[in-house]
Amino acid sequence: MIRRAVLAAARRLTPAVAGLLCAALPSLVAAQGIELPPGARQLAERPTALGSYAVPLGAASDDGVPERQVEGQILRRSWRISGDSTVLQVLAPLRAQLVDAGYDVLFQCPARSCGGFDFRFDIEVIPAPDMTVDVSNFSFLSAEHPDGRIVTLLVSRSGNATFVQMIEVRPAETASAAPRDDTAAIASQPDEAPIVAPPLVGAAELIERLRRNGRAVLADLEFETGAVALGAKPYASLAALAEFLSQNPDYSVLLVGHTDTVGSLSQNIALSERRADAVRTRLLEEGDLEPGRVSVAGAGFMAPLTSNLSPEGREANRRVEVVLIAR
Repeated sequence: MIRRAVLAAARRLTPAVAGLLCAALPSLVAAQGIELPPGARQLAERPTALGSYAVPLGAASDDGVPERQVEGQILRRSWRISGDSTVLQVLAPLRAQLVDAGYDVLFQCPARSCGGFDFRFDIEVIPAPDMTVDVSNFSFLSAEHPDGRIVTLLVSRSGNATFVQMIEVRPAETASAAPRDDTAAIASQPDEAPIVAPPLVGAAELIERLRRNGRAVLADLEFETGAVALGAKPYASLAALAEFLSQNPDYSVLLVGHTDTVGSLSQNIALSERRADAVRTRLLEEGDLEPGRVSVAGAGFMAPLTSNLSPEGREANRRVEVVLIAR
């Protein structure tokens, strides 16, 4: 499972890298209309202005999963809930809120009745790590409002957490209407402002940030998706960092590589470490430094600065950070 891979990777990280990951965790979701359990943390939000969605209406069989195609404004979201709650303990209050909001349940089933593996892989599921499904421990529900709005819920227990996927479809003819006090309200109001990637900074400001915060992004470095090598051009951030280390022998640094979400977690952890090592090589070339003063680590896509849903966001997340360590 992806979650076990994340935990295993986290255990291999240094305390400095673990601190970076903790700082990047998403904040508590306060969903409007439908209230999720305390401690629910949003993992994904993927709106589609006008699209098509296959609503599951029955268990998996040799002919697949019975479904109905609907079109409209689609919002796909997922959450992670830490703790010991069972699938039914999470699903039941969400179902009750839908019924109270006027929705009629179209279909509901636990894993075994749904068809387990066949059902899970025949319906739409947000890709990992934003949604994790244990094929032996999940429950699904689809519901429809009299005005045509559709909501599906997929709840699964995996490891030490419960994952919730909610897909909402608002018919095109009602999509422009004012949101009501139910799941439709979620689509119109984002939970929090997007994280803005750090701007390019001068050499002096880079060192000032490093002294003040103990970490800084080497924001002028450039990495393409899947690429490891740095371009041949000089980088002011590395020149400034090399000069700082030459003048301050009591410090060493850790270079932490980060990636976008293209590819698997294990691939991205390896890729991010190789990127950090490429930066280390260039940094050592910049100054007469002891190799032991510059170490590297890879965090993969576990600590994004911003959303990976756009090319700009993915570009910002492909980065190397420097962590200052007193010797």
